[in-house]
Formats: sequence, C-alpha cells, structure tokens
Amino acid sequence: MGDEGRDKGGTGGPGTLDAAFFRRWLDAAAALIDEEAERLTALDSAIGDADHGANMRRGFSAVRESLAAEEPASPQAVLALAGRRLVSTVGGASGPLYGTLLRRTGKALGEALGERTDPDRTEFAAALRAGIDAVSALGGAKPGDKTMIDALVPAAEALSTSWEAAAEAAREGAAATVPMRAHKGRASYLGERSEGHEDPGAASAALLLGALADTAGRAGA
Repeated sequence: MGDEGRDKGGTGGPGTLDAAFFRRWLDAAAALIDEEAERLTALDSAIGDADHGANMRRGFSAVRESLAAEEPASPQAVLALAGRRLVSTVGGASGPLYGTLLRRTGKALGEALGERTDPDRTEFAAALRAGIDAVSALGGAKPGDKTMIDALVPAAEALSTSWEAAAEAAREGAAATVPMRAHKGRASYLGERSEGHEDPGAASAALLLGALADTAGRAGA
C-alpha cells in the first residue's frame, strides 16, 4: 500500500491486504525459511541448540499445508491458524514465541477491524506492534537482549515508511545482534562467548519481514 496508508484497501483488487494476501505472505515465508534453514541452524549451532532452522522449517511447512487446506477467510483468521500451527509443531521456545506473535497480531487486527477484513499498512503495523509486545511479555526480552525482538521492533517502527523499509530495518536489526551479549535464552548461558554471533531468532524474524515486503511488492500494496 502506498504511503498514504489505506489508499487501496477494501476494494478487493490489487494491493488489498485481504486474507489471500496474508496467505501468500506466509507461503512466501515458508519458502524462504526452507531455503535458509541450514543457515539458521548454523547460527543456532554457535549459541543455541542447533535446531532453529529445522524447527522453523517444520513449523512453516505445517502452516503452509494448513492454510492451503482450510483457506481462512480473513487476515485475522489466517494469522490465528498459522500461530496455532507454529505452537503445535515448533519445538523449544521458537514455537510459542512465533505462535504468540502471529496470534496476537491477528487478534489485534480483529479488534481494530470489526467486520472489515482489509487492513491498511498503518493498521497492520499497530497490530504487529501488539504482537511484538506480547512476545516481549512472554519471553521477558527487550531490545538489546540479542533476540528476535531486535529485528521485530525496528521493523514495526519502519512500517510507517514502507514495507521495504520494514524489511531493511529487520535485516539491520538482526545484523546488529552480532556484537551483542545475549541476555535471554540458552545463548545467555554463554556470557561473553555469545558475542560475535548473529542471533538465529532475529535472523528468522528478518526472513519473515523480507517475505512480507516481497509479497507486498508483488501485490502492488
């Protein structure tokens, strides 16, 4: 959608952020995570359990299959279904965290839209921020702790500019975790030895935002 926000929403035409758009986004995210799974696992090998790529691949493959089978009719229903599938299929902390992100974002969208099913970028950004806040509350993480939050928070803020700005902010946020010392999760047990490595959760969050920007670009949103 253009910088004026809701300039194309609600028409059902190109650029509309309807349920089909959100299904395409998560399908693209599943494809990107599948391509990058080995890199995510390599990042996790350095400071975690060495299973982030495999876990995310399994979870998003399940999301893709469920969305194809059920085709939820609203953006909030798409996000809710995807979140449930991630919780039920992704092990460790990633499943609950990503599941919470999508489910809470969907819930916030539903509360904001009422009977509508076509949010604009500004409405989506506010809902995403609610999802991020829920992730922070669940994991107790804040910016600078070397987690997925370091990619998600700047991305949500940059959504006021454009989809691509959000994706770039997420990539920069993930890269910025390299010199950080981890304060949450298994990586925090390593202390200073966690420094010098990109956080795998921030890296996967950047992939999710990258898929979002690509989907929006293809849709003319």
